[in-house]
Amino acid sequence: MDKTCLECSEKIVGREDKKFCSDGCRNAYNNKINKDSTNYMRNINNKLRKNYRILSELNGEGKSKTTKTKLLSKGFDFEYLTTILSTKTGNTYYFVYDQGYMPLDHDFYVLVKKDI
Repeated sequence: MDKTCLECSEKIVGREDKKFCSDGCRNAYNNKINKDSTNYMRNINNKLRKNYRILSELNGEGKSKTTKTKLLSKGFDFEYLTTILSTKTGNTYYFVYDQGYMPLDHDFYVLVKKDI
């Protein structure tokens, strides 16, 4: 029984479990399957990436302090995050992947990096 490539439908030569005729077809197929399927998802992922870049830039040492004004001036959007962590001491940290922040008094924020 002849097998055909999942991407281009060409005949496959080689191993019995092979699904693609070439690396190019395998990459094209997986790129199509894994791309953001809607503009909504793409926009959210872009906002998360932007927030992550801003936190990483301001928190080069792993722990630092900044202001709400500075975050907003760089385009940080407080509505987009990935995790909320509440500590035993009652503090609440907001994370974008491994970069986090916690509000302090007078519009200051402590920036932290979670050890993975």
